[in-house]
Amino acid sequence: MAAQTSDGYWFLVKKFGGLISIIIGCLLTAVGVTFESTDTIVFGVLFLMLGAVLLMLKIMRRNQESSPG
Repeated sequence: MAAQTSDGYWFLVKKFGGLISIIIGCLLTAVGVTFESTDTIVFGVLFLMLGAVLLMLKIMRRNQESSPG
């Protein structure tokens, strides 16, 4: 079943926000490991977790609407 048009904007925000957060998290973590900066590693991991949660929420919402019954 297709998503409602009013929900389309939030699906897009969650998807792109999650992907961008994961990319930034990977970059920050790599830079933190390279320069041995604990603060940068922590921020990178937090961005990775934020991106994963946003994508997970988007997937859960999509699967909830398409489940039979």
